[in-house]
Amino acid sequence: MNKAAILHISESFMAYAISEDVLNIRMRAAREDDLDVRILYTYKFDFPHDWQEAKMDRTFVDELFAYYEINIKLKDKRFAYVFKINEGHETYYLSENGLDTSCDLDEFSFTSFQMPYINEVDIFRPVDWMRDAVFYQIFVERFNRGNFDKDDTYINQKWLDLPSPKSFAGGDLRGITEKLDYIKELGINCLYLTPIFKSPTNHKYDIIDYFEIDPHFGDKKDFKKLVNKAHDLGIRIVLDAVFNHMSHLNPIFEDVREKGEKSKYNNWFYIDGDKADIEKINYQTFAHVYNMPKLRTSNKEVQDYLIKVGKYWIEEFDIDGWRLDVSDEVSHDFWKRFRKEIKSAKADAVIIGENWHNAETFLRGDEFDSIMNYAFSKISLDYFTKKIDAKKASDRFNMVQMRNRNQANMMMLNLLDTHDTPRFITEINGSRDKHLAAIALSVVYMGANLVYYGTEIGLEGKGDPDCRRSFPWISLEKNISYLEKIKEILSVKGQKVIRDGKIKISSKDDILLVERFDCESKLSLAINLGNDLDFDLGDSNILAANKYEDKKLGRNSFVIWG
Repeated sequence: MNKAAILHISESFMAYAISEDVLNIRMRAAREDDLDVRILYTYKFDFPHDWQEAKMDRTFVDELFAYYEINIKLKDKRFAYVFKINEGHETYYLSENGLDTSCDLDEFSFTSFQMPYINEVDIFRPVDWMRDAVFYQIFVERFNRGNFDKDDTYINQKWLDLPSPKSFAGGDLRGITEKLDYIKELGINCLYLTPIFKSPTNHKYDIIDYFEIDPHFGDKKDFKKLVNKAHDLGIRIVLDAVFNHMSHLNPIFEDVREKGEKSKYNNWFYIDGDKADIEKINYQTFAHVYNMPKLRTSNKEVQDYLIKVGKYWIEEFDIDGWRLDVSDEVSHDFWKRFRKEIKSAKADAVIIGENWHNAETFLRGDEFDSIMNYAFSKISLDYFTKKIDAKKASDRFNMVQMRNRNQANMMMLNLLDTHDTPRFITEINGSRDKHLAAIALSVVYMGANLVYYGTEIGLEGKGDPDCRRSFPWISLEKNISYLEKIKEILSVKGQKVIRDGKIKISSKDDILLVERFDCESKLSLAINLGNDLDFDLGDSNILAANKYEDKKLGRNSFVIWG
């Protein structure tokens, strides 16, 4: 047995409460070791101590490790445990003393792992609607124009022209409202809008006024109509919060530029010197750009201001949550406060961080509910561009699953592309077959999934700004068969086992397999990027498929059955 691979961390993503009386416990071991892993447990203040034994399931396997899990229903919230590991004729015990061939259970109060007490306020409670959420991300400036009476002198490109970093095409809130029925029919139940607040740029990630709608997009009446109609259709609205930085034209930063250390906002930023100088850029910024000065989010006054912003759009317009821009550069201290305040305003408002890397420290139940799952998108991209095979892809997906508590996994926002990345279909050389298979993967994978506007008609685009093209509505009709196939795939999200079931990810004969299952049913996805393969599903009910015919999986095909 590879002893160095054995790992357990108490009160972490490897031991956490699912509810007031259920714990999830995990232990890691080497992939190649064939182990029988059991948990021995008791309750701290039971006398005499009655040690129970339960077998743990081998659930996820990545390139190096295998993970063993168990959910234990408790009779007491004060829980003590050790692991018993059998390998052939050898038995080992894992406790806080480490790995040993013996374990004195009478000494457990000093050496066992423990959950001292489950306090209900510390339990990570999922946002229920995220389990079957299908997001549609809209870059507002480029989706659809609905108001033709507004001052449009700012528009400097024709609708279907390729965009430049500083071009404006005229998209607005009314344009989105006009297309809500279309969005609903697609199978969407949540909109994520890039920033809509007053800003000088087309992307609006440099905000001048957090309490006003940008006039290019409309006004608060337009936004209220959008929210109300969306809610009537069963579609939620999530807005983009830019709290890491603001525009250099924001009156708050302008006051600092004018008054320097005498400004009451001087300590809201990181300034080297008496005054902020946009030519010298003697202040910290987002990505070294002068027009996005970084906010000091450890400052309580800054926190109070941004929390006021976050609550205002919930209390006044009933939005359903926030996507947090550059969230990993903002202080943990602020996000902890922000969560409490937002949840007090609307308990099921979702909080989604823009974290491109492992975000376990943000996903413990006291900051974010979810992140934009760029790990999912990167593994998918590598798999569908054939940089890795099905086995390597399954290993990586399993590794990512074990980074976080299951509550976070249920709410991960699984995406293929966004306004910050090249279009996925462009990255896979325009292959619509692969694109459909990738969308199917995002739907069956655990968590919410995101469809970037235009995906449903195969809209292409390289990196920013090309990935932010205007929606070519005139192309809708000629792409109707493709759109209908995507509707078919998205409809699978309504399956109960997708919403509530567990997940198993594996590979066989270079086919990527994803299973969702519970005690009542099972649903499976198979993806084949190689040559035609025999794949007999018998009398199974096929829910969605592409290039599955005559009991064969064709090249770049998928099938979902259950």
